[in-house]
Amino acid sequence: MSLIDNLDHARRLARAIVSDVALYNREKVEEGIKNDNIFELLADELEEGRQHFLSRVDPELAPLKIFDLAIVDVLIKRAGKIESPIW
Repeated sequence: MSLIDNLDHARRLARAIVSDVALYNREKVEEGIKNDNIFELLADELEEGRQHFLSRVDPELAPLKIFDLAIVDVLIKRAGKIESPIW
């Protein structure tokens, strides 16, 4: 399997991985947003997702923080409807 070297494809992959993390960990996402500790609660899942992402993309794309941006766009922004003191 060849590595993804297209920026748009890498973004889609990152978003898909983070979407899966959110989907399979809905309770942790809700609890983490409510208690402002989402990154601690999902540390293992996000790290596993990050490693999977990095294994699939060209290393030249790694410094672009594509996976981190996907976390914000997919996990945090979508959780905006959850009641929390952080917003």
